[in-house]
Amino acid sequence: MSPMSSGGLTIDEQVAYLCKGAAEIITEEELRQKLLQAQSEGRPLQVKVGFDPTAPDLHLGHTVLLRKMKHFQDLGHRVIFLIGDFTGLIGDPSGRDRARPPMTREQIEANAETYKRQVFKILDPEKTVIDFNSRWLSALTAEEFIRLCARYTVARMLEREHFSKRMAAQQPISIHELIYPLAQAYDSVFLRADVELGGTDQKFNLLVGREIQREYGQSPQVILMMPLLEGLDGREKMSKSLGNYVGIDEPPEEMYGKLMSVTDELMWRYYELLTDLTPAEIAGLRRRVESGEKHPMEAKAELAFRIVEDFHGREAAESAQEHFSRVFRERETPEEMPEFTVRVPSDGLNLADLLANIGLVSSKSEARRFIKQGGVSLDGERVTDPAAELRTGEEQEKVLRVGRRRFSRLRLIPADERGGQPEDLGASSAAVPSSSAPEPRD
Repeated sequence: MSPMSSGGLTIDEQVAYLCKGAAEIITEEELRQKLLQAQSEGRPLQVKVGFDPTAPDLHLGHTVLLRKMKHFQDLGHRVIFLIGDFTGLIGDPSGRDRARPPMTREQIEANAETYKRQVFKILDPEKTVIDFNSRWLSALTAEEFIRLCARYTVARMLEREHFSKRMAAQQPISIHELIYPLAQAYDSVFLRADVELGGTDQKFNLLVGREIQREYGQSPQVILMMPLLEGLDGREKMSKSLGNYVGIDEPPEEMYGKLMSVTDELMWRYYELLTDLTPAEIAGLRRRVESGEKHPMEAKAELAFRIVEDFHGREAAESAQEHFSRVFRERETPEEMPEFTVRVPSDGLNLADLLANIGLVSSKSEARRFIKQGGVSLDGERVTDPAAELRTGEEQEKVLRVGRRRFSRLRLIPADERGGQPEDLGASSAAVPSSSAPEPRD
């Protein structure tokens, strides 16, 4: 889509879509003005995101920025995936209590190739510009580099929290570490960036970029910072070293299973940061879950499906979903459970009545509520119609489940004159003999 149409979205809707999940924006009003100007001029915004190729394998935490890059692409803007092959030789001091060891040229080139292969699982290759900052930083003369350094003061640089802490602790700070933010800032100058994306840990570097652009007579870039994604444990940031990660190259079944393990609350964080749903769509989905219209497990399964589909395709996502459903049923179904013979009338037997009759719920109204919320299943297939009825033309067995822990095994047979009351098969005391089954409360 072109920035002129932006998919038919208003400027307010575009801002809401681009700001979805952002931790901080400097500033939202500037972003609005840049969008308006780009729309009036019929040109895309220049959106820059820098990646130092320090690790070859990406996990979902890394894709938070990639997803935001895609959001800009969705609105027709020009996204530059900038590989910091020059700045990687320096080493980003962000969050470090000691100098980061510079990488070799061979390490950088190998990791860069791996990045290029992986990022197009999210980004549109036709709309993505891949560039390397050595193209202009290596071309700077010594004089030009000195003039760049003259545009920022040592005092301002040492205001950086990590530098000030190291100074206070009398830990050494190398000169090349002070150059890193300036080199990153010059990237924005050379590319004439309208917007730069980064993590919250990059705030200092991004702010330096705004200052240096002003020094070169350019309009300062908007900074849009994304939060660090919590891992599967919901506490620490996603990290391979902590084992709480989902790798984007992991097999579909493994990705799906890991995502189904997150808490209901963390699920919404993942919806916000790892999907392309709009804020309004996510809010609507959350309302349906909170009202009981949709079961949380169903919403989580949709999340897992979306993410697996993004990285492996729809067919793989469908296979992973079926695999999880099968394994989950086998793992969760107990070996021993109450057993009932249920005679099913030719015109059907109301499932809510049956649940109350055999004691899996306390009343018909509770049974209907469980069904409506997606908490009842037969042989692993969720039943959501409160008026659902059992029917059978031949004898068959089914596993009935209510909630997470209440199970019964049903033997369904066509009815005779005695109707549809369940008959005890001598199972556990949880069974309700048909001869003494109480009339369920409504």
